[in-house]
Amino acid sequence: MDVDERLKDLGLTLPQAPNPVATYVPVIRSGNLLFLSGMIPLVEGKLPFTGRIGKSLTLEQGEEATRIALLNALAVIQAECGSLNQVEQIVRIAVHVASAEGFTQQSIIANAASDLLVQIFGGVGRHARLALGAAILPLDAPVELEMIVQIGLGL
Repeated sequence: MDVDERLKDLGLTLPQAPNPVATYVPVIRSGNLLFLSGMIPLVEGKLPFTGRIGKSLTLEQGEEATRIALLNALAVIQAECGSLNQVEQIVRIAVHVASAEGFTQQSIIANAASDLLVQIFGGVGRHARLALGAAILPLDAPVELEMIVQIGLGL
């Protein structure tokens, strides 16, 4: 199925690819791999949630922040490739979770991205993953997501 159609069926719209907030580029292409920089859940340049999950933010807010960060990452891939249909495999994601002391449900937060990738891409969306707790993230973001993606060589 066409990925754009799948997004529409899921009621999802990709945002504009976010601009870097420091001195880096959002994506580097090496052969047929894309290495995405960490994506935070920016919406129109602002964070709808800040703080640590399990302290000032709920598990559900963390999951929503993760989905927003993932949509930002997909927007970067689309901007780089012209179409998400060029994705041949989501290779790996890493989800860094700003966690309150004692919070141990980082995998649930990461599942928000993992599950959405499989809904969007089917088997191509299955990936290796890291879910990691962090004391604090840039701009007090609750999550930061990074990805490695295999794309078609014809680009």
